[in-house]
Amino acid sequence: MTSLSPDPRRALKAVGLLLLAIICFDLMSVLVRLLSARYSALELSAYRNVLGVIPSLALLVATGELRLRGSNLRIEKWPLAVVRGLAVAVAQLCFYSALGVLELATVSALGQTNAMFVVILSVVLLGERVGPWRIVALVVGFAGAIWIIRPGSEAFSVHALLPVGAAVCYAFSMISVRFFGSGTSNALLYLYASVAAAIGAILMAAVTTEFTPLQSAADAGLIFVMSILGGTGVLFMMLAYRMGEPSLLAPFGYFGLISAFVIGWLFFGEAPVDTLFPGVLLIVGAGALIIWRENRRRA
Repeated sequence: MTSLSPDPRRALKAVGLLLLAIICFDLMSVLVRLLSARYSALELSAYRNVLGVIPSLALLVATGELRLRGSNLRIEKWPLAVVRGLAVAVAQLCFYSALGVLELATVSALGQTNAMFVVILSVVLLGERVGPWRIVALVVGFAGAIWIIRPGSEAFSVHALLPVGAAVCYAFSMISVRFFGSGTSNALLYLYASVAAAIGAILMAAVTTEFTPLQSAADAGLIFVMSILGGTGVLFMMLAYRMGEPSLLAPFGYFGLISAFVIGWLFFGEAPVDTLFPGVLLIVGAGALIIWRENRRRA
């Protein structure tokens, strides 16, 4: 039996960073929910994208991975890098809008459809072939999502489509990385996406809404902490996937379902068991089937 990573300690560290990233995103979600009573999702998304790049930029500059030298800032297919950032801005807007009206665990569960959209976009954009196992996984996963959304029933809310929209945009961001050559700096790719997301979020907020004046110093502090948590979560996730194999880390992503349920219950008294089950089991099962099949193919 071969090891999933040549260095067990490095693999363990990668898993730990991924779990820390999930906790950061969960705590960020709590602050978004609290701030949504006074500020729109557009405003919070703009703040998040502008301030949230601070942790990553600080580390990239400190390690020397990002050197701000004129022509070195230009990368191949830079328009696509900008589009990736705009897709992230739209994803965050959908995500923040959903957090204001849905339970944290429900948002997290529907966000897990990301794995299914990665498969679909791999076919559409990269021309990959889809075998029967992947088709089964797609059908099962979407059946789980529909079970949670419950279109046509009294429990249906159009807001339940927002996490799915976020999953589509995040899947595009992940798949589009494959269009860049191996020589393209990960640091610059992240910088392009972050700056484009920040500009996109600011423009969307400026065109569609008026920025609400900060109502207190406490709100300013919460917005800052929310943004830093989001940026730190992205940083931890980026480092995790650079240290460990995706096939090793992917199953641990489902920890977010448990943590979101627990945090939603602790902070807001949410326990949407009737909403989530059994749909969430189908989504998790579909994702697990995709991961298993990818591991078999690589073996």
